[in-house]
Amino acid sequence: MPRLCRYLIAFAAACSPLAAHAQVSLYTVVDLALRNSASIHSARADVLRAASSVSQTRDAYLPSLVFGSSLGYSYGFPVGQPSVYNVQASSLVFAISQPWYIRSARTALKAAQLSLKDSSQQIALDVSLDYIQLDEINRQIAAMDQEKQYAEKLVSIEEDRLAAGVESRQELIRAELTSAQVDLKRIHLRNEAGLLQQQISHLTGLPADNILTITDSIPPMPEFASGDSLSRSSMGSNAGVESAYANAQSKEQAAGGDERQKYRPQVSFGIDYSRYAKFNNYAEYYLRFQHNNFDVGIQITLPLFDANMNDKARVSAAEAVRAKAQANLARDRANEQLFQLQEGLSELKAQQRVTQLQSDLAKEQLNSVESQLEHGSGSPNAQPLNPKDAEAARIEERQRYEDVLDADFEVARSQLSLMRAIGTIDDWWRSSAKTGAAHGAALIPK
Repeated sequence: MPRLCRYLIAFAAACSPLAAHAQVSLYTVVDLALRNSASIHSARADVLRAASSVSQTRDAYLPSLVFGSSLGYSYGFPVGQPSVYNVQASSLVFAISQPWYIRSARTALKAAQLSLKDSSQQIALDVSLDYIQLDEINRQIAAMDQEKQYAEKLVSIEEDRLAAGVESRQELIRAELTSAQVDLKRIHLRNEAGLLQQQISHLTGLPADNILTITDSIPPMPEFASGDSLSRSSMGSNAGVESAYANAQSKEQAAGGDERQKYRPQVSFGIDYSRYAKFNNYAEYYLRFQHNNFDVGIQITLPLFDANMNDKARVSAAEAVRAKAQANLARDRANEQLFQLQEGLSELKAQQRVTQLQSDLAKEQLNSVESQLEHGSGSPNAQPLNPKDAEAARIEERQRYEDVLDADFEVARSQLSLMRAIGTIDDWWRSSAKTGAAHGAALIPK
């Protein structure tokens, strides 16, 4: 019931003309994406199809009931049965291959379910990355708005110094170039933010222009174990690899069923009741003729030679070998990707540490410049500072902060990809449910 309320609030807020902007949590975005994604709908349809195939193979043992009628005029010797109506029932009683087909269908259902899980995890990864990147870009844009103010003030200072004859025009051009570079980056970031909003909108069905992120709704990233333990855990938790092996097993079982159709008996059961008419001329040609006729019995067939059946068995065996090879290939690629992600994460964390230290250094330099401007350097031999040094230090500090945001996102991207590879990304985004509820799990007009 609480979940239903959240979606009703989300729908009402999305449809309201007053909701020019709205905040939406990470949990809500992922949950809506899993409900609206076309790839998820396709994977669910595959699960329904596989479940129907299980019923189809199992229901071969259930009798099929057929009702029919063949009324008509006849002349001369009877060429058929004078059936007013007839009822037939038939079913499979015994076939060595049928249990193999049933097992194959059940394994195919398992493969489809695992494929659905894999698709869900991929959608969770895609929309989470889009959400986190959009949040990071929004913070960058806010920082660049401040940087733009500092750049414009620096240009104004350089213009005044040039007019006073204490600065060259080269310094003014350099300040204008800095301001233009800020404008260029802001345009790039706004375009990228718009694209991310469109992608989230396509996945969730939310209006693209109204999507605003909630930073606190993003759960913290987990720490990862060593490479060997990660590799072992990924073998049993990667839904894509598990689905590939389940599909290969299903193909092997189907091939086993096709192989066991040869030279093995098949037993079927049948019942036939017919009501014959006496208004035709059948009685003139048959000595004894009656209305009610009933047959019941079993049919035993033993295939001795069937070229089509032999060809089908060879095709099934080849498909089983191919599916097993594809599963092994998927496993190897998953392990290689896992190794690459883990090694890359170590490098990205080192880069993150460097950018953080650079940002800290820029902050300290800014504090030092502001302190010297306010109180003096305290050293008679030190070169005096002027307001343009403070603006340049503020611009540098904002740039280093933006680098930190970029580095943080790259680390988050690698960590999310690792969680996707080992099958724990669902646990991660679902852990934000309480956070999402606390910060508005649905759209909140702002």
